Amino acid sequence: MPAAAVFRFSRLAVPMDTKTDIATTMRQIGSAARAASRAMARAATAQKNEALLYIAAAIRTHRADLKRANDADVVAARLAGLADALVERLVLSEKAIDTMAEGLEQIAKLPDPIGEMSDLRFRPSGIQVGKMRVPLGVIGIIYEARPNVTVDAAGLCIKSGNATVLRGGSEAIRCNTALAKLVRDGLVASGLPADGVQVLETTDRAAVGAMITMPEYIDVIVPRGGKSLIERIAKEATVPVIKHLDGICHVYIDTEADLDKAVRIADNAKTQRYAPCNTMETLLVAQDIAARVLPPLCKVYQDKGVELRVSPEVRGVLEAAGFAKLVDATEEDWRTEYLAPILSIKTVAGLDAAIEHINTYGSQHTDAIVTENYTKAMRFLREVDSASVMVNASTRFADGFEYGLGAEIGISTNKLHARGPVGLDGLTSLKWVVFGSGQVRT
Repeated sequence: MPAAAVFRFSRLAVPMDTKTDIATTMRQIGSAARAASRAMARAATAQKNEALLYIAAAIRTHRADLKRANDADVVAARLAGLADALVERLVLSEKAIDTMAEGLEQIAKLPDPIGEMSDLRFRPSGIQVGKMRVPLGVIGIIYEARPNVTVDAAGLCIKSGNATVLRGGSEAIRCNTALAKLVRDGLVASGLPADGVQVLETTDRAAVGAMITMPEYIDVIVPRGGKSLIERIAKEATVPVIKHLDGICHVYIDTEADLDKAVRIADNAKTQRYAPCNTMETLLVAQDIAARVLPPLCKVYQDKGVELRVSPEVRGVLEAAGFAKLVDATEEDWRTEYLAPILSIKTVAGLDAAIEHINTYGSQHTDAIVTENYTKAMRFLREVDSASVMVNASTRFADGFEYGLGAEIGISTNKLHARGPVGLDGLTSLKWVVFGSGQVRT
């Protein structure tokens, strides 16, 4: 990055405070975003990539400053009594800083989708019709904790030619403000509009209400946060919403699973991290192999401090193997996203019962089967109605970075437009284009 760039905590283009008329200020921000979106849409690929690489370099250069800002956020969150799962999401580790920068660099390397034409074909009239990929326009993103969302969202919106308005949670305000400054510097340095990415400084919830009811300025809302936030937005928004409510993810261990593979996958799916939405919350095991796979797997869980909430059949298997400290699962457990070291476990008769359970209790997020049977694997892929469906892999891979998208703006369980991790293509749409040579319709 240029040597002249200086890191500092500064106010953004449109500062906000509790004394400000939120509705008026949000309209100003929306108007600025709409104007910026036109410049973002016509920006050259090289220009957008320059901004992304500038921001990536700035993140690495100022990692110590970012870490100090994040540490202050974490201390404040703990003093405020924030739940452990939310504090975990808030922490910006050294690895997370590197991942943010690497994600931007990956996005810069990805093909630019804007202007891409496809499905071109001639009609009997002589005209040629096809489709062109274009930006959505202005994207509003509302999120809690995770300061990396600020960078991931900004990067994807920049590359896809969209303007964006970002509203992070109060718990990450210091780190988000610091990251926003670096993003803004990158836009200006590359000749893109400074208002192409706007990060709200206010923590007033009224700003959320304004954002989700400004279809004249904002084209789509992407919420990332707890169920209550997303439910509110889905209920009150007059702007289209790309959303998911829960991450109730399953792993099903089939009768024809490789048991060593099953233990590794099911362990990783639950314990690699507890807070993400792609962490397994319910383990399903075929009855015929329960006595072989559950004891070694549940020893791993208990050694790592995971509370096991079990069906009667699972209790019988585990108690026969000498296990204690088991909790009886209730109907509510099958519908619960714990985001914590808690796991519900149930045995099922086989593949049909596993699919039925997942489609009944799951959240259509991410589900996996462990099996060496190709036919069963293909049935699982076809019949489980989720945004990501996996064979012999941990649910923790359901992530834009891991899918090669560079980053993600969120994971959608919508069935229209975008589904699963939302990367560049999910932030664009297609319009019809027609080429003629003077044809008129008769």
